[in-house]
Amino acid sequence: MHGLGNDFIVLDLVSNFVTLTPEQIRSLSDRRFGIGFDQLLQVEPPNEAEIDFNYRIFNMNGEEVEHCGNGARCFARFVKDKGLSDKNPLVVKTLNRILTLELAENGEVTVDMDRPVFSPLSIPFNNVEQSSVYTRTLIINGVEQDIEFTALSMGNPHAVIIVENLDNTAVKDIGETLGKHTDFPEGVNVGFVQIESKNEIKLRVFERGAGETLACGTGACAAAAAGCLRGLLGDTVKVNLLGGQLTINWQQGDSPVLMTGPVKTVYEGTIEL
Repeated sequence: MHGLGNDFIVLDLVSNFVTLTPEQIRSLSDRRFGIGFDQLLQVEPPNEAEIDFNYRIFNMNGEEVEHCGNGARCFARFVKDKGLSDKNPLVVKTLNRILTLELAENGEVTVDMDRPVFSPLSIPFNNVEQSSVYTRTLIINGVEQDIEFTALSMGNPHAVIIVENLDNTAVKDIGETLGKHTDFPEGVNVGFVQIESKNEIKLRVFERGAGETLACGTGACAAAAAGCLRGLLGDTVKVNLLGGQLTINWQQGDSPVLMTGPVKTVYEGTIEL
């Protein structure tokens, strides 16, 4: 399945039981010798009464991560198409959040992504004081550069950088360097935002453990929330990613971020492990 080109394999572990090792996940993620994907999603039975399913996400390097917004939309469609539940909306639990997923008549899915978190300790980000903009000096291609960014968590850590022109931005070099900065003890997803208007942006995201992807749901939410916090964007933002467009709404404060976008099932298959 994919959400705007951010692609996944989705496993039904409600009807079946299997435990994959990190090595197996890395092998399956290989686009030449395996299946190929940005993340692996597991649909698991709930372990709490008020939850419909557990939602687990693994990067292509085999590491489990906290959140994936595009994956959440695929998760909702998968559950419906497989007849695992006829509830709408669905309530699912990730490693650290509870999400509400709602399918619309037109096939799009809206995900209540919970509220953005800006507290450095909760991101986690090693900074004493909270700010809307931080600066770190990085060495990019042998040259020192001061990089300004907004740090926040959408259930996973993000650093959002405002740029003049995405085409002239060293997304891979800056993304790799800032993504592994020691001030982010769990690493960080790095988003690069070109502002088109108060209600529209272009976005590229360099993700932890996956590199640059065609779309990143939590990255789109983080970008919109960061721009809104800084007074650069309105409360509803069209986010144009390499794979397509998402609509993000955040009313600020403790309001949740709502993400709406399409889902596509590409094919089904079996593989021997």
